Amino acid sequence: MSPRAAWRLEGLGFKEVYDYVPGKADWFASGLPKEGKLASAPTLGDTTRRDVPTCGPEEKVGHARGLVRGAGWDRCVIVNEQRIVLGLLREKELASDPDAAAERVMRPGPTTFRPDALAGKMAECMDKRGTRTVLVTTSDGKLVGLFYREDADAANHDPIGRAG
Repeated sequence: MSPRAAWRLEGLGFKEVYDYVPGKADWFASGLPKEGKLASAPTLGDTTRRDVPTCGPEEKVGHARGLVRGAGWDRCVIVNEQRIVLGLLREKELASDPDAAAERVMRPGPTTFRPDALAGKMAECMDKRGTRTVLVTTSDGKLVGLFYREDADAANHDPIGRAG
């Protein structure tokens, strides 16, 4: 919406008016307030586990392995200083040379999904592909967390007809 339109809405009595340039999908993906018939539907942003272990690209695999296992996880997300996702260390990579830098053994450029994706729809896709987890990032690649398939079930029922 243009600044002129925002001022007009404020003039009509609207209390919270935003001039958000990136668009509606990015607004929702950023976790900002939403309205409408799907506003209460569980999304990845609502159900993502945000405490997934992270480490930098220069981190030694042995150190990352200790962090991951100590926290009860089976993977580590490689991020830069701004938490932009660069790669992923799964069990195979975590079992590699403990003195290697994470960036040397990581799975680069993992597939990611946005926080505004409906949890029920994502669960259906994951079931079809036999996937247990997906990475969730903002539109600019910043890590939100890791979504587990079973978390969609915990989110109860969603308005698209999938029972949780």
